[in-house]
Amino acid sequence: MPRNTIAISFVLLIVIPTLAPPVFGEWESDSWLENVIGPERISLGDEFGCQGYEGVDINSDPWSIAACMDYLSEKSPSSRWGERPISFGLGGKETLPSTESAIIDAGFEIVGDGSVGGDGLQFFPINGGTLEKNVANVSQLESAEQDAIVSIGWIARIHDLRVREDKDAISWLEQQEVWFTTWGEWHHHKIAGSRIAVATNGSTISVTMQESESWTVPGTVKLHFDGAIREISSQTRDELPLLQSSDRHLEVGWREFDGGMFLTMGPGDMVTIELESQPESVLSTPWITFNGLHHAVTVVGQHTTNLFQWSSDFQGSELRFTWLIERGFSEDLDWTLPLLALGIIIAVPVFVRLIIKRDQMTHD
Repeated sequence: MPRNTIAISFVLLIVIPTLAPPVFGEWESDSWLENVIGPERISLGDEFGCQGYEGVDINSDPWSIAACMDYLSEKSPSSRWGERPISFGLGGKETLPSTESAIIDAGFEIVGDGSVGGDGLQFFPINGGTLEKNVANVSQLESAEQDAIVSIGWIARIHDLRVREDKDAISWLEQQEVWFTTWGEWHHHKIAGSRIAVATNGSTISVTMQESESWTVPGTVKLHFDGAIREISSQTRDELPLLQSSDRHLEVGWREFDGGMFLTMGPGDMVTIELESQPESVLSTPWITFNGLHHAVTVVGQHTTNLFQWSSDFQGSELRFTWLIERGFSEDLDWTLPLLALGIIIAVPVFVRLIIKRDQMTHD
């Protein structure tokens, strides 16, 4: 074979693959979000937030932020309080200003486990350790400040390695008198409490709450007054439940204590409290933590690519989770490269034969 023919063949082997269209990875779709597990977790009070696409850096590829929002929105509501996802996990990253703008533009209100420089987002750190066996820090959980929210990390798998949970720490945590909540629920409950208005007319206390522009999360107000309660009624609900001090999951209702009551009501609600006699004064204080509990706890499911795997160890648990959904990369075989290789195997001999034939004709 002439030297120039060999050289041309070698060049073809290199050039042909570069002329082929780029190959993009495929992304998995977690069916558990919309089937069985997802609806069950939402009904319990969990929250679904976003964490982008597996293996994609949000600073380099900010498209993954809005894409994750669209992916999750198609699969499931984000919470029992709202359809739209509002929480985004940074995965420990320090964000660029442009990335923060992309998060806000996509409609997120909360970020966690990372670093942001602006003030347009509510930030939640992972400040309670993790639930991984031999890593959970119970002493850290015991020292939580009043009205704070403690975020405990949880990841079920690291690559192909299954992570074991700390059953003793989980059992201890489930027995604590704390509010089990989520990032979005805690954030909007705090905002809702500041929108509650209280008015007094004789022995009647009227309490109203403004409508919400985002999630319809209830808010809590602490009322101080002298005198006994004769009747409590709601103009917007058939019944206003009586709460117990042991209730640790957010719901509307009221609980009396010596010298007053905790009242939790939803956006747009109107509640009337009739006392036995006219009080000397009525003091109202927006309350950050539901039901007067000391502080709040949420478990943050990080890089949740498969909801079944991430949640299977917590069936029947009292804990509530902020699941940060990450669209996983598909490991299915991509037939583009094998077909491209086959094309090269067929094409190169054809080109070589044409070149040899041309050389022979030129020589003759």
